[in-house]
Amino acid sequence: MERLSGKVALVTGASRGIGRGIALELARAGADVAVNYRTHPEEAQGTAEAIAALGQRALAWEADVGNRDAVREMIDATVAHFGHLDIAVANAAFSIREPVIEAQWEHVLRTIEVSQFGVFHTCQMAAQQMVEQHQQGLAGGKIVIISSVMEEICFPESAAYQMAKGAINCLGRTMASELAPYHINVNVVNPGWIDTPGERRFYTEEELQERGSYIPWGRLGTPEDIARTVAFLASDAAEYVTGATLRVDGGFILGLRLGGEGGY
Repeated sequence: MERLSGKVALVTGASRGIGRGIALELARAGADVAVNYRTHPEEAQGTAEAIAALGQRALAWEADVGNRDAVREMIDATVAHFGHLDIAVANAAFSIREPVIEAQWEHVLRTIEVSQFGVFHTCQMAAQQMVEQHQQGLAGGKIVIISSVMEEICFPESAAYQMAKGAINCLGRTMASELAPYHINVNVVNPGWIDTPGERRFYTEEELQERGSYIPWGRLGTPEDIARTVAFLASDAAEYVTGATLRVDGGFILGLRLGGEGGY
């Protein structure tokens, strides 16, 4: 059953990894999807083509979510192309791993600019559009923020990223309260250790397989694991769910508390 038939979704950072998984899962559920990217244009186009192959409309749009003007243009282009916006998934993030005492300030700023301010820009402007639609008699909307278990438990060399994740979880709860009168649901997903192309910057395939075995579920998560959760939150099945944070980590944090050897 296409639970999202007739809906339009925007997914930031959707050229690959978790964002691509989310975009495709929303399309499988019947949504048309705007695919945001800043880098990897060929992969973004591939995501758009995969959405089209599923029978849904797609729009690939380049925008740096850390730039407010670019986000405004992206939201406007999405509405102009599809006619409305029903689902916004703030997924785009950026991180450079450095110890605090060695962190280069430009790296810290860029991390916050994308991973925190970019989420704010996306959620704020999507909410403005959804409130306007509500006032025109259309249904509310769904906003999903992709955060991280690193909001809950902090690891070395990721201070700026973890600061940003803590902030966007607070943003999600605040917006859920403010937007409830408009029946706009705002929820947060905290993925655990997910097998994405970005992880290959830090680990070999063998290391990822070995360390994944330490997670209680026995493997790293996949983009599809996160995508299915987002599709649920974007559907009418989650109509009464707002202000929630759903941890999707295969027991990763439980394993840490129990002395497992998993870790970032």
